[in-house]
Amino acid sequence: MQRRDVLRFGAAGGAALAFGGLGLLEPARASQAWLDEYRAARDGHDWLLGVDRIADEQLRAPLEHVSGRLPKDLRGTFYRNGPALHHLGGRRYHHWFDADGMIQAFRFGEGGVSHFGRYVQTHKHRREREAGTLRYPAFGTKFEDAWPVDGPDDVNAANTNILPFNDRLLALWEGGSAYALEPGTLETRGPVTWGEGLQGLAFSAHPSVEPDGTLWNFGVEALSGKTIVYEIAPDGRLRRASALSTPSPAMVHDFVVTNRYLVFLMPPLRFDAERMRSGESFLRSHQWHGDEAMTVLVVDKSDLSERARLELPAGFVFHLAGGWDEGDTVHLAYERYADAGVVLEFASELMRGRLGSSRLRAQTHRVTLDLARGKARQAGIDGHSEFPRIHPAHIGRRYRYQYSVTTTAEPAHPFANAVRRLDLDTGAEQRYGFGPGVIAEEHVPVPAGPNEADVWLVGTCLDLKAQRTRLNVFDARRVADGPVFAAALPYALTLGFHGNFATTPA
Repeated sequence: MQRRDVLRFGAAGGAALAFGGLGLLEPARASQAWLDEYRAARDGHDWLLGVDRIADEQLRAPLEHVSGRLPKDLRGTFYRNGPALHHLGGRRYHHWFDADGMIQAFRFGEGGVSHFGRYVQTHKHRREREAGTLRYPAFGTKFEDAWPVDGPDDVNAANTNILPFNDRLLALWEGGSAYALEPGTLETRGPVTWGEGLQGLAFSAHPSVEPDGTLWNFGVEALSGKTIVYEIAPDGRLRRASALSTPSPAMVHDFVVTNRYLVFLMPPLRFDAERMRSGESFLRSHQWHGDEAMTVLVVDKSDLSERARLELPAGFVFHLAGGWDEGDTVHLAYERYADAGVVLEFASELMRGRLGSSRLRAQTHRVTLDLARGKARQAGIDGHSEFPRIHPAHIGRRYRYQYSVTTTAEPAHPFANAVRRLDLDTGAEQRYGFGPGVIAEEHVPVPAGPNEADVWLVGTCLDLKAQRTRLNVFDARRVADGPVFAAALPYALTLGFHGNFATTPA
């Protein structure tokens, strides 16, 4: 696609989004009732601590040593992002993914680890703080007196991922701009526009950075049926952007980069613009079609053209681990759910202390794509798994080890309570369980040597009994032995989603 086509799409996409926003002003269920239900349920469900709110604009404290020693070669900052302002002014969001993002910075130094947290100062966050209550519509919530929406960045929560890139931090959301932050102070610089005509277009929370520093990303523009693909140079300059036609757009959260291709798994959770215009939230404007296949879209990196469309059995996916290509064959792994209940039911009902049948319990599936024959096949690996990560030097390349959160026995909550290292070559795994009353969050591999297996695994967990967030460091070769270092905050953080480690040069 020529650049002029991208620019034309940018204007059309913005207008469509503004028109779609008109339906957001219809009446909604009283959010006060959700807050009342949540508060009533707290006594019997201690895991609801993870979806409480952080009232302060900033948090700062040293971490208290719990066990082990901080590795001498592990220096830098571990950044995490996640929704934190789940209720304000008597109103509570109806979905886990809705609240404003708060960046958590864990700084590793000679004297130990310190914590600094700060809300991203988006347009939405500043206006609602001034109003003292929630007023903008969100991914899964609507208010009867919602403010008008002129574009996606009006409702940008910047709450899903945080990526150090080109001397700044990118706070990432699904449907709008990345927000740039200053790495030291976490001060918000503002939304990022990558090029002419791209202002406010969707820029997903899961960019993929290749070993040479090239950043690839995408954004789903549901109302226009387009998927935008971005290639950005290591210095932050836009190399290319293109709009792919994706009729009946699906909810796509992540993708895989290989040496030659970009691969998207498109589950049959499809957007229906008429449902949005009739007054549904963005989430409820999607419908699950369990009798339809999951579409696999393969894009050629050389010219950003569609290389192939293949099919897998119906299923839902948030996250992919990694992938590589060999000739006309592509290999990848993803975390599969049987259906979309995790986003349609689980992540909504937990906000008022209810649990249905769905849990955060995906299963790793390995996929082989035969592009020459147009065939796709997959096979599951036993055990629960979510938030998969691989060694950053193996993005787009063959990899062996995958790190994720999992479960040991049945935890006393609907989340994960353990971390896992999976060897894809042998099928062997190591896991460490924190106990039934601890919620395990994403753990990130930080290179610690020349080999793929040489990494520190850095992440957090929420201790429900102590009501404190803990930081853990594992030697990834010996995950089952437990953390080589652990330290605790004097307070609990809300559950986050994703993060990355920025190493301090030696």
